[in-house]
Amino acid sequence: MNYSNFGQKFSGKSGIVELMDDLGSALNENPDMLFMGGGNPGRVPEVEAYFEKQLISIAQDPIARHNLLGIYQSPQGEKGFREQLANYLAEAFNWNISDKNIAVSNGSQSAFFIIYNMLAGTMENGDKKTIHFPLAPEYVGYADAGLSDEFFSSTKPSIEIIDNETFKYHVDFSTLNIDNSIAALSVSRPTNPTGNVITDEEIVHLDQIAKQANIPLIIDGAYGLPFPNILFTDAKPHWNENTIVVLSLSKLGLPGIRTGIVIANEQFIKDFTNANIITNLACGNLGPALSKDLFSKNDIQILTDKITPFYQQKAEKTVELLKQNLAGIPFKIHKPEGAIFLWLWLEGLPITSKELYQRLKAKGVLIIPGEDFFIGIDDNWQHKYECIRLSYAQDESVVEQAVKIIADEIKALYLVNS
Repeated sequence: MNYSNFGQKFSGKSGIVELMDDLGSALNENPDMLFMGGGNPGRVPEVEAYFEKQLISIAQDPIARHNLLGIYQSPQGEKGFREQLANYLAEAFNWNISDKNIAVSNGSQSAFFIIYNMLAGTMENGDKKTIHFPLAPEYVGYADAGLSDEFFSSTKPSIEIIDNETFKYHVDFSTLNIDNSIAALSVSRPTNPTGNVITDEEIVHLDQIAKQANIPLIIDGAYGLPFPNILFTDAKPHWNENTIVVLSLSKLGLPGIRTGIVIANEQFIKDFTNANIITNLACGNLGPALSKDLFSKNDIQILTDKITPFYQQKAEKTVELLKQNLAGIPFKIHKPEGAIFLWLWLEGLPITSKELYQRLKAKGVLIIPGEDFFIGIDDNWQHKYECIRLSYAQDESVVEQAVKIIADEIKALYLVNS
């Protein structure tokens, strides 16, 4: 069967497809695999209890049940949900928005596919424009979302060495070059994969640069602000008419219902909704139905007050485990500021992170190699091959076992090559 350029690109190999397929196959073949990869959230008892109660309430109400299962909602997303969310954001953060500034999508991955391709690629006049990441590494799921080649560009970070075991990436404004080839700036906050939280000052600076260039600033807040607030450092939510904020219900504990939220100026939301109708017809009803009361009753604050310390405690324990088990090895951990990952930099790693990934998989541990996260950086920067992403969302016993195996394998590699 002959495929179009689209068919060849999206049915072929890519970083995210290979990793997801490999992770799924490995787990099927070995259900006892220690899972330190992927983005599944941890199980927070209070969160699970809240959504269980909501689900039972809907199931027992014939009208609510029919609205959930029996009808298409507005293509922009269920109006009551959007109104409650808009009211919450306006009151809590003084954002000048209404339900007309909000659209619902079938997951944030779906939303980014539409948003990126609305803004970048081949333009009406034939020009080629890119989505630019001012701080790489960035989320591997973005990497193949463009409909054309060379769709993304990036700026290397500056690296702040905090101490012998800790570092932090910053936007390197001295090398950030915005020209007519760039359609938008895009950041995740906190950043997947590193857990880095771009500072308020950096966000303000990026916003100024975007406005001067007449391009939007896109902020992926799936792990952060305003919710689920998996943040361990002070930061403020940011939105204005030139900003597109994309949120998700996944890290609130609902990854299976695939609900994304887009917040932007009214015209962009209208255009996004039109594109979303063509690609998805309508959005799922379950996410808005389960979470509407979160914002109408301000229950969101109650849940995030449970979520934030749940992950912070896990992060701190995992950092200590890594420090104990990797003693004597030249490593640094990115300062854990949020999300559900730790980013481990193994300076002078004798093999690539992908080779380490394969070795650890053979020993029953799944991690994510760092190479594919450096989207748009095509040179052979050694740092790209020395990093791995670890999820600490699993049970403590799983994390402890996995860290020991990871450390033993890494120590053996350095010992052989010493």
